[in-house]
Amino acid sequence: MSRRGRATIGVLIGVFVLFTLLGWGVDAWTDWLWFDEVAFTQVFTGKLITQLLLFLTVGAAMAVIVGGNLYLAFRLRPMLRPPSAEQATLERYRMVLTPRVGTWIAVLSVVVGLFAGLSAQSRWQDWLLFRNAQPFGVADPEFGVDIGFYVFEFPFWRYLLGAGFTAVVLSVIGALAVHYIFGGVRLQGIGDRMTTAARAHLTTLVAIFVLLKAVAYVLDRRALLLNYNNGTDLYGAGYADINALLPAKEILAYISIVVAIAIIVFSNAVMRNLTWPGVSLALLGISAVAIGGIYPWAVQTFEVNPSIRDKEAEYIQRSINATRDAFGVAASDVKGFGANNLTPPPELTSDSAVVPNIRLLDPQLVSETYTQLQQVRGFYDFGAKLDIDRYEVDGKSQDYVVGVREINYSELTDQQNNWINRHTVYTHGYGLVAAPANRVVCNGQPYFVSGFLNEAQTDPAQAQQQQECNSNEELIKVDQPRVYYGEQTREEANDYAIVGSTSPDDRAEFDRPGANNTDTYYTYTGSGGIPIGSLTRRLLYAVKNAETNFLLSDAVNDNSRLMYVRDPRSRVEKVAPFLTIDGDPYPSVVDGKIVWILDGYTTSATYPYSQRINLQTETEDATTGVGAFALAGQDVNYMRNSVKATVDAYDGTVTLYEFDTQDPVLKAWNKAFGGDLVKPKSEIPAALAEHLRYPVDLFKVQRNLLSKFHVTDPGGYFTGDDFWAVPNTPGQSDSQTKQPPYYLNTQLGEQQQTTFQLTAALSPAKRQNLASIMSGWYDEAGNPQLQVLELPDSTPVLGPEQVFQRMTTEGDARTAISQLTADGAARIDYGNLLSLPFGDGILYVEPIYVQSNDENAYPLLQRVLLSYGDGKYVVLANSITEGINTLVDRARRGQTSPPSTPPGSSGGTPATPAPTGSASPAAPATPTPNATPSAPAGNVSLDQAAQRVQDAITEVRAAQQSGDFERYGRALTQLDAAMKEWDAAQRAATTPSPQG
Repeated sequence: MSRRGRATIGVLIGVFVLFTLLGWGVDAWTDWLWFDEVAFTQVFTGKLITQLLLFLTVGAAMAVIVGGNLYLAFRLRPMLRPPSAEQATLERYRMVLTPRVGTWIAVLSVVVGLFAGLSAQSRWQDWLLFRNAQPFGVADPEFGVDIGFYVFEFPFWRYLLGAGFTAVVLSVIGALAVHYIFGGVRLQGIGDRMTTAARAHLTTLVAIFVLLKAVAYVLDRRALLLNYNNGTDLYGAGYADINALLPAKEILAYISIVVAIAIIVFSNAVMRNLTWPGVSLALLGISAVAIGGIYPWAVQTFEVNPSIRDKEAEYIQRSINATRDAFGVAASDVKGFGANNLTPPPELTSDSAVVPNIRLLDPQLVSETYTQLQQVRGFYDFGAKLDIDRYEVDGKSQDYVVGVREINYSELTDQQNNWINRHTVYTHGYGLVAAPANRVVCNGQPYFVSGFLNEAQTDPAQAQQQQECNSNEELIKVDQPRVYYGEQTREEANDYAIVGSTSPDDRAEFDRPGANNTDTYYTYTGSGGIPIGSLTRRLLYAVKNAETNFLLSDAVNDNSRLMYVRDPRSRVEKVAPFLTIDGDPYPSVVDGKIVWILDGYTTSATYPYSQRINLQTETEDATTGVGAFALAGQDVNYMRNSVKATVDAYDGTVTLYEFDTQDPVLKAWNKAFGGDLVKPKSEIPAALAEHLRYPVDLFKVQRNLLSKFHVTDPGGYFTGDDFWAVPNTPGQSDSQTKQPPYYLNTQLGEQQQTTFQLTAALSPAKRQNLASIMSGWYDEAGNPQLQVLELPDSTPVLGPEQVFQRMTTEGDARTAISQLTADGAARIDYGNLLSLPFGDGILYVEPIYVQSNDENAYPLLQRVLLSYGDGKYVVLANSITEGINTLVDRARRGQTSPPSTPPGSSGGTPATPAPTGSASPAAPATPTPNATPSAPAGNVSLDQAAQRVQDAITEVRAAQQSGDFERYGRALTQLDAAMKEWDAAQRAATTPSPQG
């Protein structure tokens, strides 16, 4: 290559390295400034130093091992080589390599060390846990070793073993190549094919490899407690593993040591050839297949499988116990709940614990309502789903649907969406808007009690009109309503904000719409953000964001502060990268400030015998991606809600509080970062503790696990007869999305007082009736509680999917619901279907929202469906009070909805369930084309009415089978009319004749 070519390549390489180092330096510097702002520099330095040390240590070790063996192979080269065509060809390579062999070896070693170091730095978490290991105080059931070994030490030992194998393999390959090039190993020519020195060198490396294999067999014995057991569909060593594979691993470890010794001795001291070492390696391979593969397979096939339930009972019990301990469900309180009462009890009308607190507002549906009624400007947004919290107002604690009015930068108009407006004017949202979860006003709107943009009306008439739909004053008072840190900001979209002015009078930030169509402006006065007034800082962030306005714009001044990473979840993840953050952060007012509250989980994938799950799969439901973040698809078998984190919405302050005081994993991480990274649980302010709630994603995981692991008997678990399943979202069964759990401020089962809790219903596996109701909450001491109300296997109580189908197809209810959208100008949305144990029975509540098809329409609560018991009592009402009174009155009179299969039918289940009728007076049936006219109810007997229902069911079946949709629609209409006839005839038969 010419001198100019070499110079050009050198310049290009230099430029590439310069820009790479510049980019890395800018990122490191700005990261340091960000961590300094949030006062968590120990995380930045701890992680960076650990990564750097691992990179240097492992990279240097790998480079020295590989480079040393390459150099040793060169030094052991023969000075004289038998002549051959092969050696003549290799001579050209030797002439090139020999003058600069040290340089070539150094370059190869550095490259190997570089890749090894890059791989090692990603293991910084494993190293920190290894170094700061804590005891669990629980021994594994097989070896009696503390669980801490598996969680903290085992992963790093496995990595070191893998790195050792890699070093030896690369050394063997490299040494073999050098020996071949320099004649130590020959394929042609007279004499031995390998010199004594080359043979000693290579066989020693192979022996070291075999010794490492012996160490691997020893670690594999412990790893058996983490493996999957196909026979039981559980994790952990089973019968064949313990009684066949475990001793096989030990035997193979001893064989490996013997083989390693044999390789060295026979190759270099006794026979001095590779025959017996090759035989030894072959025997090791055969032993591994026979002892480690065939023998365990034979035990599993011929001894375990014929009586697998008995043989695996002990190991199933181990998995049950470990899983319940690892996921914190061992202390769950499982209570029997008979649900024997199928009739609405009179106590419903006078209840003060459950009925008054029934939540009507669905956080997902009313988000659009909040946006339309409280938006004021098109760029304000409340997100796709709101949150549930509880507040004490006027001495009464109840749940509220809350949302934060934030700037949605994607909704800025083209005129608004320039750099100045996006980053220096529209910098923050305003206010936390709340409404009682159990109250609607003004034709179905929420009753807003906070987050108002303007002052209260002074005109009495306007104030009275406002008070009907909104509170006339802020009932949840916020001292600082401005929101600079929220869920609508996205780091990947560069939603950073530049705040601060040279003068307090220079108010550049849009604050909120004011009275008389005027806007008010604001200047940030808090401590959030990074000062960027100096030229150096402005240049630094101009490079980082590739934006010259940091240097050129007058909006950036000496008092400017830069806010970025403003999403609360991303903010906590950056501060505590060892935590898995719950997908549903929620805002609260604490001591007059708006703060975001987040749940942080410590996890592990190496808890012996515990069931391994995928977090993304287990936490996915109808709300995932709609106001709730999807968790990463990591596999874990240990999970604790160890941390409660807060992010101040005004200044971005991040605070981590210890919540699980017994979690060894959190103790290890806290120790790794200096011991004061996480504040003790005792320092959680009382005002914050009032707003802590049972975390959603942990509850989903525990719910899914308890659907199986509530069975603690090994035999019962193996048969799986009593397994449960999470029902699909009612009304969306075809989508196969799981029903989300929901927060309620209520009193369930034997609870002594109203409690804010997360609840969910479960159905038997492969059936749809109700199996249990699960709830999670915190007691007065702040300790998590799990309760499961288990119904009998033979319960007639319908599950969520069944009762939704029953309620929405009930005769009069279906007609009334259809009338809400009869003109096609609106659509129906169903809210959360609530399952409430009451009076030894189950009360189901389903809010119905109607949303016009107009462009700016929003959902309004219009009706409420209620059902009690086994679904025979169904009511569509305008309010909860009206519905409860109707249910109780119907029960008092002994009236229920007509059965889906009336007298005179064959008793089979129709292909399409027949809609049940209502106990309210039925309207005369309206004949339809090609439908059999129905006589007035008073002119037909019960037998005639039953026969007409049966004929209508037969027609529905025939129409469905024929595939004629027009005929099918007529048949359904005919069936509806027949059911109404049956209902009217039944009432006429049971109503006493008036006395003359």
